[in-house]
Amino acid sequence: MRFGYILLLIVIAVVAYLIIIYNKFVSLRAGIDSSWSDIDVQLKRRYDLIPALVDTVKGYKEYEAGTLEKVIQARQQGLNAISVNEKAEATNMLSNALGKLFALAEAYPELKANTNFMHLQEELSSLEDAIQNARRYYNAIVRDYNAKIESFPDLIVAKQFQFTPRVYFELDESEAAEAKKMPKINF
Repeated sequence: MRFGYILLLIVIAVVAYLIIIYNKFVSLRAGIDSSWSDIDVQLKRRYDLIPALVDTVKGYKEYEAGTLEKVIQARQQGLNAISVNEKAEATNMLSNALGKLFALAEAYPELKANTNFMHLQEELSSLEDAIQNARRYYNAIVRDYNAKIESFPDLIVAKQFQFTPRVYFELDESEAAEAKKMPKINF
């Protein structure tokens, strides 16, 4: 009789532990989805600023149409992106195009002095910081989630309930190197 109680307690403990593991996976997955939503909101705000920036630059006679075209194309690619990898690629492309646009603005003193342009640049800079913070938070949760999927005994629950690894939202190495070459411009 005593052996039956001990066995029952062991079974209850194992089941409780498995439930705790499952709930942790669900919690981490919800955190990933929530943090991705935060990134998506910041990216949407960024994409919404691009037309105003392009219109401001177009107001000046001597602008480089190719640079503006790249900004517009990168924005559209970002709006059409669905997966994390597609959004990361579009974000990298837009950051590169914006860096070139702001570098180009150095050659046009009237544009640099335009208050609307300066305001848009400050707002974009603020959004870049927010996106970077949201990216770091998202990647931290993804790291924890992916590590849990590969850890024993959690991997048993992960495989049983089909919890799959998530991808990081990262800068492309070539884009990161290119971004480091961009001059820092303060208006």
